[in-house]
Amino acid sequence: MSIVIVGGHDRMVSQYNDICKSYKCKLKLFTQIPGRFKEQIGCPDLMILFTSTVSHKMVTMAVQQAEKNGVTVARSHSSSGSALKKILDTFC
Repeated sequence: MSIVIVGGHDRMVSQYNDICKSYKCKLKLFTQIPGRFKEQIGCPDLMILFTSTVSHKMVTMAVQQAEKNGVTVARSHSSSGSALKKILDTFC
């Protein structure tokens, strides 16, 4: 399963990677908005939005791409490791 995470904390990147590996998921992570963000998202199986740590503009762009490609979107206000595990338990 391929996953895109939008938001989160820079210091949690390695923990997010470890959690996704334990669920046998491939991960793309965007904690900051890069250039050509829409093209970099691609077409994952699941998009996770950590809404407390991301700009409104970035959320809007991500949701538009998800709707365009028919991608499931999971939102969480918390960007903790346990919040990610809870989402992955639900969808994986």
